[in-house]
Amino acid sequence: MKKDNSSFSVTKLPISARPWFIYIILAPIFFILLGYVVYPLYRVFIDSFYVDGKFSLELYKRFFSLSSMTNIQATWNSLYISVLSVISCGIVGTALAFLLESYEFPGRKVLKAFAVIPMALPSLIGAISFDFLYGSTGIIPRGLKEIFGLANVPFYLKGIAGVIVVHTFTMYTYFYLPISAALRNRDSSLEEAALNLGASKGQVFRRVTLPMLTPSLIAASLLVFMISMASYTAPLIYGIDRTLTMQIVLSRTNGDLGMASTQSTILTVISVAFLIIMRLYEGKRNYASVSKGAAVHRKEVKSQFKKTLAIVASIIVVIILLLPILTIILISFSEDGTWTYQVLPPKYTITHYVELFTNAKTWRPIKNSLIMSLIATAGNVIFGVMVAYAVNRVKFKGKGIIDKLIMVPWALPGTVVGISLIAAFNVPSVFSFGKVIVATFWIIPLAYFVRHLPLIYRSTYAAFSQTDTSCEEAARGLGANWWYSFCRVVLPMVAGGIASGAILGFVQGIGEFVASILLYTPRSVPISVAIYQKMYSFNFGTACAYGVLQIVLVAILLLISEKLKGDSKISAI
Repeated sequence: MKKDNSSFSVTKLPISARPWFIYIILAPIFFILLGYVVYPLYRVFIDSFYVDGKFSLELYKRFFSLSSMTNIQATWNSLYISVLSVISCGIVGTALAFLLESYEFPGRKVLKAFAVIPMALPSLIGAISFDFLYGSTGIIPRGLKEIFGLANVPFYLKGIAGVIVVHTFTMYTYFYLPISAALRNRDSSLEEAALNLGASKGQVFRRVTLPMLTPSLIAASLLVFMISMASYTAPLIYGIDRTLTMQIVLSRTNGDLGMASTQSTILTVISVAFLIIMRLYEGKRNYASVSKGAAVHRKEVKSQFKKTLAIVASIIVVIILLLPILTIILISFSEDGTWTYQVLPPKYTITHYVELFTNAKTWRPIKNSLIMSLIATAGNVIFGVMVAYAVNRVKFKGKGIIDKLIMVPWALPGTVVGISLIAAFNVPSVFSFGKVIVATFWIIPLAYFVRHLPLIYRSTYAAFSQTDTSCEEAARGLGANWWYSFCRVVLPMVAGGIASGAILGFVQGIGEFVASILLYTPRSVPISVAIYQKMYSFNFGTACAYGVLQIVLVAILLLISEKLKGDSKISAI
């Protein structure tokens, strides 16, 4: 007679439910966040309080000294430029969103398609293109001078005004995109009800429409403010050396790392403080609509005069949007050293494009950017998936801390990231595995990795949030182990979100300039630094050929990203 041992059987817990499983996931997460986010910032903060190995407030006294107002003026200029950028981008982006989402007119679809063109322009290329177009020796001022026979150019962009114009053109999309989405999803019945109750259009806008748009406006304002505070290329091109980012780079170049750390600490405090203030303001109010909602219908422009005006205005706006890219393409065919006083380059060649792929010296920056961005993106994918899975699917204390820590690099300017990595890894440490990695090839991929951590994490987390855990549980119930169900069931379901975030991270790496200019070596020059070097060697044709390649890469990757988001219904951030 067989003995029944069924009563003595023990149900095995799935791996993900076992106590030791969480430590396998959390150990590398905490190591990376501690070693490459917290520790570098800690080193910068500590270095700002030490002079010659002794604790001192001397660096902060120098920073706030009234005898030399350089740093105080730089701080004021950075704040002033950032606030003006938020206002100008908000006006342009919001107005364009209202126009394209509220009215139907000839040319609307074309204008809407071209409205996102600035997203394909890396920051350095955007600033350079505006200088070629509207600078003191730009095509348009020179052209007007020649056409009207003037003694001097009638206008040109310079100083803070030039910086604001470049910021507005390159950053208004941060307002336009979320406001457009909010307008498409808004409940128009609320506005109609307010009008029926006797409210004026102005009152409806202030009391009904604007509150519904507040979350999008706050998010866009926060993003533009932080990017403007971190801006380096526009002040560099237009000669505004008294901004915090410019002063950090100058201090680094002059070997004054202590002052660079102090300036970085001040810049970090300002950026994080603005982030906290905006979040607190947003959290004090409720913006949710309790109605069922109604479809939003655009008003058709029926007047023939207004239709004609709309067509003309659309053509002008499209030309303005295309001009920077067309200018870079045109100059990329010009012979280096031939364009001096003329309105347009006098001589053209395709040599620059041939050399991009045939000359080893010219090809090296392209190769460097691709390799370094790929390494950083691969690391971001592995780490981002790991963290997103842990935060979304595993129960443990400290989720909020991890979520906030991983978003810290998004609030930090590239200059701060660069200086913090220099401060942390110019001596051997456990996080650099006993090596000095400053002035090596690996420091730039590490900077890209840290800078773009939030991109892939957020897109992957969103993908996990939109997938049902029952599929994974069903696979486990059918006998699949954790690793098999994760690879064959979970990853395919979130692949769209991962790919979307990875592409955006790779795009950011291709266009990264601010951190790169602080960390590059002669053998690790990326495309952005090569463009900068060629510009200041007056090799405009070669610089713009690099720029065109950069724009093409970015545009292709952004199109792929949009396709993936459309297919998976998952947005990145």
